[in-house]
Amino acid sequence: MDKLIADPLQIQGAYVVTSPRFEDARGILTRLYEEADLEIPIAKRKIVSINLTSTRHKGMVRGLHYQRQPNAEMKMVRCLYGRVWDVIVDIREGSSTFLKWESVELSKEKNNMIIVPEGVAHGFQALENNSELLYLHTAAYAKELEGGLRYDDPVLGIEWPLTITELSDRDRSHPLIDQKDFKGIRC
Repeated sequence: MDKLIADPLQIQGAYVVTSPRFEDARGILTRLYEEADLEIPIAKRKIVSINLTSTRHKGMVRGLHYQRQPNAEMKMVRCLYGRVWDVIVDIREGSSTFLKWESVELSKEKNNMIIVPEGVAHGFQALENNSELLYLHTAAYAKELEGGLRYDDPVLGIEWPLTITELSDRDRSHPLIDQKDFKGIRC
């Protein structure tokens, strides 16, 4: 089977990884992760948590979430069903891409995933109903260390592809960056 292909994004430490796919009369085999294939930082980290989200409605936004030290996490995010518009925002103090955002469409058909480094907020918008994402995390979730950015923060200027149909109260209530004098997080 061919190797995973990791293409760097503009935000340092972020990658889009495309998986090889083998198909025959029996069905499909695809490699989701192979440490030896990835000559990138995640290959040297331990996965401590695996989560699955299912987003029922097209247009719904989840995020933008992150965790502070000592539980800042690198994560791999893959779409198992449907399609999502995945967004990352660099919030690392002193980074050359501080408060810049980038997006990647993830889907089962594209057979891709995004690697989100520590100190980068993550969120997505469902482009299809019942979209499912698989998350592999390098740090355990800690409620007291969680943070979030507003999906509509004018400082970020994220251009969501669809009209936003739903948002959790938590995601709606994150303060705007100007309101909290945001300086970023240390990683």
